[in-house]
Amino acid sequence: MELISSAKRNRLFETFTKDAFHLELRDDYSVPDEDGPFECWLRGAPVDYSYMEPWAQLIKRVTGEGKTVRRVRVVTEPHSPYIQWEYAATPHNEEAGEEIRWLPRHRLPDELVFPVGGNDWWLFDGRLLAVGHLDTDGRVLGSELVEAAKAVAECVRVRDLLWDLAIPHREYKP
Repeated sequence: MELISSAKRNRLFETFTKDAFHLELRDDYSVPDEDGPFECWLRGAPVDYSYMEPWAQLIKRVTGEGKTVRRVRVVTEPHSPYIQWEYAATPHNEEAGEEIRWLPRHRLPDELVFPVGGNDWWLFDGRLLAVGHLDTDGRVLGSELVEAAKAVAECVRVRDLLWDLAIPHREYKP
């Protein structure tokens, strides 16, 4: 399996035409760019969110072109400290133009089996997947690009199901 970097995956935002959708399934992410801000947040110290600026600029640009960027976060309740921090930081994502919804894990349909090995994924225009892969410590290894019709169709189905079940950020009160 060939993996691309997060930077190369982000270049896919230059080529999609309508919709980018991200499914997040983990209760903790170890992203080196976030280690410092997360530690500050845990200590109750002021957080410098400038590390999010490149992402925010990208999202502002693509949503300014009329494209949508959506995300569903499937989370365990009560939330892990990382998810609490993500919840607190979500207004920065939404201000940039993302639409974010939350789905408590206990509200998932019993029969649901997550596609692509239960990994997180980005789905671009319902035709291309960027499936995230992590090491055993939860650090990002990269994304696998998948265009196989069956896998894409299953992710489209799961996207539509979860988007309808999930709660918009402004309405979600953990």
